[in-house]
Amino acid sequence: MAEARNRTYQVDPQTREALGRVAVFMGGDSAEREVSLKSGQAVTRALQEAGVDAFARDVSGCLLDTVKTPDYDRVFIALHGRGGEDGTLQAILSQAGIPYTGSEMLASALAMDKLRTKFVFAGCGLPTPAFRAMNREDEAGAIVADLRFPLSVKPSREGSSIGVRKVHTRDELIAAYRDAASHDPLVLVEEWIEGPEYTVSILQDKALPVIGLSTDHDFYDYDAKYLADDTRYQVPCGLDEWQEALIQNLAVEAFRVIGGRTWGRVDIMEDREGRFWLLEVNTVPGMTDHSLVPMAAQAAGIGMSELVVRILQDTLPAGEGADV
Repeated sequence: MAEARNRTYQVDPQTREALGRVAVFMGGDSAEREVSLKSGQAVTRALQEAGVDAFARDVSGCLLDTVKTPDYDRVFIALHGRGGEDGTLQAILSQAGIPYTGSEMLASALAMDKLRTKFVFAGCGLPTPAFRAMNREDEAGAIVADLRFPLSVKPSREGSSIGVRKVHTRDELIAAYRDAASHDPLVLVEEWIEGPEYTVSILQDKALPVIGLSTDHDFYDYDAKYLADDTRYQVPCGLDEWQEALIQNLAVEAFRVIGGRTWGRVDIMEDREGRFWLLEVNTVPGMTDHSLVPMAAQAAGIGMSELVVRILQDTLPAGEGADV
């Protein structure tokens, strides 16, 4: 890992010219603004260190303003949450004819909506925990009758585990619903999987080494993701080789069925019987010093600068720039 982190990576003149001036969009107005600012700063720094003509731009406010008089050739999207990760920005950039990193509008919108992502998983026969949509408090009784405690309650269209709670009773379910609905009126309730958590990063449509996650929190929540120093990351993840290959393939398939492009991250749980369950897909994963995609890339011998250049280079037409 240290070798990948410290290795100097530079783009060649041909690639630098092909990429042109790159705006790193960050910040925004979502609940994940602070995380996005950290991601954007890390991405900008890594691109500049690689020799790319890149600059950071906080795009809070009207996203349409970003394409009125563009002073850039392409965009590295480091916006998390609504606006930047849900297809809105992708649609605006596509309509303006400006190349951008990551998944296109439809896949971005779908992955941002955890409920509809699970409908796609279920429809494609991919394993995902049993779930229900919750639109009103008076639906709690029917949901309790259908699903088994403990349950996970989360806003369908938020990220970074914002508004997520684990519940064990009907009253807790109602209270958690109220909290989740304050973030998004569409609330997802699903059966809680007790067991180890893993995450699989995707780079140029291939799986990177699996990371095992453990925390003293009830789950890998916002604090564990971005603030705590005692969250434990296992690379190698501790699974047998065949098990790691299995969930890598499962993650790539999940990314494929939602239409993901170039890079992302897929979260997976293992239950007590050793079965693996898909939770969600992230199409603009975090790129902070606590983030999992850079960590997985390092385990594969790919430093941060090389990682962001490879993501960015996929915005070029085939044949432009040198191969990374």
